[in-house]
Amino acid sequence: MSSNTVLKKHLCFILGLMLFIIFYEEAVKKILKHLGLWLVRVREVIMEMKGYVFSMRALSRTVIFILFLAMLGALTGCATPLIKAAVDGDIQTVRTMLDSGADVNDKGGFGTTALCVAAQFGHTDIVRILLDAGADVNAKQALGLAAYKGHADIVRMLLDAGVDPGVADLWGKTPLRIAQEEGHTTIVRMLKEAEEERYMAAKKQPSYQPPSVKSDVDVLPLVIAKPNKNAYAIVIGVEKYRQKLPKADYADNDARIMAEYLTKVMGYPEENIVMLINDHAAKSDFEKYLGKWLPNNAEKDSSVFIYYSGHGAPNPKTGDAFLVPYDGDPSFIEETGYPLKRLYAKLDKLPAREIIVVLDSCFSGAGGRSVLAKGARPLVMNMDKQVFHSDRIAILSASSGSQISSTHDKEGHGLFTYFLLKGIKEGNSELGTLYNYLKPQVERIARKTYNNEQTPGLIAPKGLLNLRLYDR
Repeated sequence: MSSNTVLKKHLCFILGLMLFIIFYEEAVKKILKHLGLWLVRVREVIMEMKGYVFSMRALSRTVIFILFLAMLGALTGCATPLIKAAVDGDIQTVRTMLDSGADVNDKGGFGTTALCVAAQFGHTDIVRILLDAGADVNAKQALGLAAYKGHADIVRMLLDAGVDPGVADLWGKTPLRIAQEEGHTTIVRMLKEAEEERYMAAKKQPSYQPPSVKSDVDVLPLVIAKPNKNAYAIVIGVEKYRQKLPKADYADNDARIMAEYLTKVMGYPEENIVMLINDHAAKSDFEKYLGKWLPNNAEKDSSVFIYYSGHGAPNPKTGDAFLVPYDGDPSFIEETGYPLKRLYAKLDKLPAREIIVVLDSCFSGAGGRSVLAKGARPLVMNMDKQVFHSDRIAILSASSGSQISSTHDKEGHGLFTYFLLKGIKEGNSELGTLYNYLKPQVERIARKTYNNEQTPGLIAPKGLLNLRLYDR
């Protein structure tokens, strides 16, 4: 068959589809919907824009453009199975796929996600499920699509989850402008309030001020670190919270100094360290870096180091433990927290040689570095049950059971983090040796200074107890 014949057939096929779209618009919408494409909205925006009169010629050009995008999207696998289920409003399939490990932020053609299409089609329950599973609230145009369609409940849900209300779409329109043009007055009011709150919060946000207390561990040892180019770290410190929770004193300073030790003492390349501090440690940041950045970088022989300083919280119904991001709310911890079980499951999927997790937090809700939903009672946490046991993962925790994790006001750090850093500074380079150093020190100061019991924990396979955390 000659190339001219093939070209003619392709042109006839395109022309036929173009005419089909023009005369059978509703049928095309259904087809596109079941393909999981968001192109329906593109066509509706073009057809419904107020103040414009389209000639037949302009319409034809629009149709050809849409058709081109549709064909391109189909060739590149536009709709993932999760996106298709979200478009169809299939709650059970969405849940099943997420439970089976589907990536909640996986993108189909043109960068769309399941959250975007669920927001567009008004599937409130699916939006809630996706957010609970860690969907990126700032995914491409989710808020704008909900505002355009008038789904006020979804707009509110996305705003509560921390979406940026001021991001413009491909046409340069913010969700607020879209809602104004469509006459959705309730959504207009919601978005105006959200933008005002965001502006005032940014205006009041103070720049970082180091603690007035200068600790001996803030002065790093004079050593030449042996570079480890295949080492990756995520360091998180949340002292201040959006929901006006009690401060986790010195948590941001803990993280900053920990990052310095990683680069200047333990040999981690600076470009291999992600540091998430306060308002840059939202739940979407947890998902982005733990769920995407780390798997994209960690390799077979990698060393991975995860550090968290901030509040923990329990789910009183299930007993599960959660890290509390900047936008976390203990009253809705399932929706806004980051489960330890999810953290360990994601880490266990990495091909890395060894993974160290350090948690200066507590999870009983009894105080210290833990918070609890109003009206709930503190729990006795069994941290061993929170762990997905692995021969490659070691976990250092600041306290055990119903204990609280204290701060060391004299040194301007969390009590556990202070002795962790001091142990590293004094040359305790093996994991087991470092733990044996810090454990009695933390217990002594907690009992003597704060009249508390605080026993750091170490859950690790035998093969990692002699792991050297750094070489000099």
